[in-house]
Amino acid sequence: MNNTINSQTFWDGKRYHSLDYELKKIFGKKLYKLSLNAGLSCPNRDGKLGTGGCIFCSRGGSGDFSANPGHSVTDQINEAKTLVSSKLPSHKNVKYIAYFQAYTNTYGPVSYLEKIFTEAINHPDIAVLSIATRPDCLGEDVISLLYELNKIKPVWIELGLQTIHEDTARWMRRGYELPVFEDAVQRLHKIGVDVIVHTILGLPKETKHDMLETMEYIGNLSGLGLVQGIKLQLLHVLKGTDLGQLYLDGKFIYSITLDDYIDLVITCLEHLPPDLVIHRLTGDGPKKILLAPSWSGNKKLVLNTLHKAMKERNTWQGKYYN
Repeated sequence: MNNTINSQTFWDGKRYHSLDYELKKIFGKKLYKLSLNAGLSCPNRDGKLGTGGCIFCSRGGSGDFSANPGHSVTDQINEAKTLVSSKLPSHKNVKYIAYFQAYTNTYGPVSYLEKIFTEAINHPDIAVLSIATRPDCLGEDVISLLYELNKIKPVWIELGLQTIHEDTARWMRRGYELPVFEDAVQRLHKIGVDVIVHTILGLPKETKHDMLETMEYIGNLSGLGLVQGIKLQLLHVLKGTDLGQLYLDGKFIYSITLDDYIDLVITCLEHLPPDLVIHRLTGDGPKKILLAPSWSGNKKLVLNTLHKAMKERNTWQGKYYN
């Protein structure tokens, strides 16, 4: 791989390989994400593995902005389109990503999964089906379904890895070990489904070196063609979570600053391969339940500060990638 990057090869004006750039390359235009809700649970909540979920996970199961699960998929798509309409260009033929976000979206009877995913992917306005799930909830029947769906339109599977470090994984109550993730990635690769890995920055007791080890691990998977995208997510402390209660009780101190986070994200980008698509650089947890850090509620501020810092430092994604 040629990792030489200069000002002529920035991705559509950005210094990292953004999702918008990748979508414009593939589809010729920007796609807009619609957050849908399958009404499913999670083995970390229904008692199979645990009942409290991951320590940082809200009652919305990371789908606090998703649609009403009581409505049909088609109705959810139409409702979500209305919600994002203010961001849309005036021209017609806008296309969308159907994103099943809340909880674990392959954790259910495959007959039900086939129904909702087929309804979403066959909608004329949907260009991509994106499914957030756990690597331990991808049985062979689900893999077979994903294989068939991927013949219709592109399917993305978003896997919540968060970290490669087992001590941290146990602290957050992730509920599976790294080989489970690796097996899921291999099986998804065999059926030609793109994999997007979720990671969390700022986890307790993890140093910058620890986080860079996670980045390098994902970068190596990308180099093998096993992973196509990554989400970098700041650890949010939310009301109604076990982590939030520890924070309110003074048992968890969280003092990461915006400058700290910008430096961390830039370092991660420098160590990621330049062809890995960056799907997210921060997150915006619901302000009504956000406890810390307060500055993270201003997503525009975070991104603008990041872009400015990358320009000032003359840095870019893949700078140190080998």
